[in-house]
Amino acid sequence: MRNNILKFIMLSVVLIVLSMCFSPLGATNPKSPFVDIVKDVRESVVNIQVEGEQRITQNQLPFNDEFFKYFFSPREFNRPFTSMGSGFIFKRENNDVYILTNNHVVEGGNDGVITVTLADKEKLKAEIVGLDPETDLAVIKINVSNNTEVVVAELGESDNLEIGEWAIAIGNPFGQLGLQRTVTVGVISAIGRSGLNFGNNSPLFQDYIQTDAAINPGNSGGPLLDINGKVIGVNAAITTTSGGNVGIGFAIPISLAKKVAEDFLAYGEVKRAYLGIMPQEISQELSLSLGLDEISGVLVSKVEKDTPAEEAGIEVGDVILEFNNEKIENVSRFRIVVANSPVNQKINIKVNRNGKIRNLSVILKERESEKSVEISKTSSSSYNLGLRLETLGSDLARRMNIEAESGLIVVQVTPNSPAAKAELRPGDVIVEINRITVNSVKDYEDAVSKAEKDELKVILLYVQGRDGSFKFVPISID
Repeated sequence: MRNNILKFIMLSVVLIVLSMCFSPLGATNPKSPFVDIVKDVRESVVNIQVEGEQRITQNQLPFNDEFFKYFFSPREFNRPFTSMGSGFIFKRENNDVYILTNNHVVEGGNDGVITVTLADKEKLKAEIVGLDPETDLAVIKINVSNNTEVVVAELGESDNLEIGEWAIAIGNPFGQLGLQRTVTVGVISAIGRSGLNFGNNSPLFQDYIQTDAAINPGNSGGPLLDINGKVIGVNAAITTTSGGNVGIGFAIPISLAKKVAEDFLAYGEVKRAYLGIMPQEISQELSLSLGLDEISGVLVSKVEKDTPAEEAGIEVGDVILEFNNEKIENVSRFRIVVANSPVNQKINIKVNRNGKIRNLSVILKERESEKSVEISKTSSSSYNLGLRLETLGSDLARRMNIEAESGLIVVQVTPNSPAAKAELRPGDVIVEINRITVNSVKDYEDAVSKAEKDELKVILLYVQGRDGSFKFVPISID
């Protein structure tokens, strides 16, 4: 009983001290500490509106019967769209002002109009500096007059964040309602979130900060701040069952965003390093079977030929524990570490091979651009098959689990095109065109150009289907 009384007295004293700290004498309505934090940086946040047209294919078959697809062609038309999101100013050079945002916010602006609204409600047209769907980041630029004042957000650090730290989100939720620069407060709920599925455009490189600071549709591209008002992340996505905030929001770490932004400003594209393996996640069962001390690292399930990995002596079955002196926890983090490592420099690797620790070194190469390439009427050939292609070495190929010895992956088929009429589908691999092997876009263009020069009206493709079967597919040229 006596002990309980002592505990009650001690608790009361602590509560009184805390109340005195947060409620100074004479202060009936103390000011929130967040007021000064967001006062300046809030005006660095901009509203982004994208207007354009998207191609719509409507295929209404009588009685919804597939039989009628041979008699009724799909109807195509352009439909105008308007989308809104957020962004924040991170750099100014003379009259050029640079804004960091999400790729999914502005990617439709390639063929449309991007309008940025500043804090003083001035509206300016923006141009795209760079788009990176692999991280869902983008940089756009506006040009301001000499006397225009803008606030530049200070970029912080995200590598040493701890769960439970304060997190402050600013953005433009539900843009159609005009709720610009809304401030919400929460904590960092988790770090290093990966493997999240946000649909077909899920980023390859995922290392998200999770926060319960309210993030809603339209907040995408806005900054996530720390208690010092520095940007620690770019708000990007939510998980929700209602369409609104339920306390599970995700932001891209600013350390990753800095690298992307700096590359866009310096080179006009993102430069990433390339190793040349297929990494596999370590499960509990794999950890036990491999005799590992803990469930971490990545298992090498394949080593590509003529790659830095092969030259370094990495073997199938190796478990990579450390890369460039950083401990590897999972595949997602491993991809980011490799991609952001320096090229043409010796990198240290620690691997577990058959229970023994080995130290290797590798010299990484710069990864070739893996952007989808659309073969269209703007190419050297007027023969437009309606295909969008990627190489077998692309990360998309790995995500789609495409296994083929050679060829190009079909990523997209334009509706009502010759390729669509020949029933080619995404995931098919074009191995040959008129008995000419194709492993690059140049191979493809050369083969199609030759067919045009020979005035062929039917092009014969040798195709590997998603199920691994092979077949010849004739494509008629309109």
